[in-house]
Amino acid sequence: MDILLDNRSGTPIYMQICDQIRSQIADGTVQPDEALPSIRSLAKDLRISVITTKRAYEELEREGYIYTVAGKGCFAAEVNRELLKEEKLVLIEGLMNQICDAAASCGLQKEEVQKMWNSIWEDVN
Repeated sequence: MDILLDNRSGTPIYMQICDQIRSQIADGTVQPDEALPSIRSLAKDLRISVITTKRAYEELEREGYIYTVAGKGCFAAEVNRELLKEEKLVLIEGLMNQICDAAASCGLQKEEVQKMWNSIWEDVN
């Protein structure tokens, strides 16, 4: 499991861990029932506090991305990909509403926003 931390990021370390593990489980990089590194092992590899990794794992378990088996460790849970997709769609819709509000507040027309979007989309893809 690859986790890269950015100490200069405004995002707390435990959230960076959560985000990356969530992403790897959601995209299938980490398969359901695959063992995750132990809390101590991950902390050692990342050179961070065990408390930080424990907090990340607790958050992921609370959200249903991982589960713990006593004496064996933590494992990736089976995730409902349709539910994840729906959550992302809701997030995207909210962001698009913010874009529309920002565009309207400075007098941009729909066509101008679409041009900007198309340019960004091509750069990313």
